[in-house]
Amino acid sequence: MDRVSTGIEELDRKLSGGYPGNKATLITGVAGSGKTIYGIHFLHRSCVEGRKCLMIATEETPEDILYQAELLGHDIKPYYESGQLVIENIFESRSEIIGQTRYGFKPESLDIELPNLIEFIRDGTECLVIDNLGTFALRVPKKKLRDQFDGLNYLVRKKSCTTLLIMDESAHNLTNQLAEYSVYGTIRLLVKENAYLGKMERYLCISKMRSTPISPDMSIFEITSEGIKIHETKGGSLVE
Repeated sequence: MDRVSTGIEELDRKLSGGYPGNKATLITGVAGSGKTIYGIHFLHRSCVEGRKCLMIATEETPEDILYQAELLGHDIKPYYESGQLVIENIFESRSEIIGQTRYGFKPESLDIELPNLIEFIRDGTECLVIDNLGTFALRVPKKKLRDQFDGLNYLVRKKSCTTLLIMDESAHNLTNQLAEYSVYGTIRLLVKENAYLGKMERYLCISKMRSTPISPDMSIFEITSEGIKIHETKGGSLVE
């Protein structure tokens, strides 16, 4: 199976070379756990390796994303300016509609069904990040949600996109974790207290990755000025 680098050396080793090519991987986690930063790593490495990339952003402006990437030492602005990286600014549309609602104007509909996100994907796009999928999933009745997840995954595979779907943990839980059944792999990010050290730490757990030998153990990671640093763990078992 082809692999596409995650942009994080330690994570590449854990995933036998990177995210499965032309498949969708889901990243979930609470606010502040680093979900968007994993997406930035993926986009940066993919751009460096010459791939055409797209990010569909629902919670941050392109300027915010570019600035955050620069602070992490992963400058993606040149690729954005050249058009190799496209950032679809869904965030701005959401903000305008919320503002109109507050002031009493009739807003345009933002009820985009998940499979319709395919309309944003330009021909030739090889790597795709959707951040945050929860914005769309919470607008879909649960009885339709599984079909829409399946439809989105089918369509991005037809586009030959290696896809990273980012979803906040609250939306993931409120939708009964249905997204996990559709994707090829799932990575969970957690923030919790280390009782021995008396401090909060970030953890990564690869809970599902088909056709990949993975460890069920959690790994501690840090967000540094150079991006994500994952501490190695030993062991591994094949998890389907």
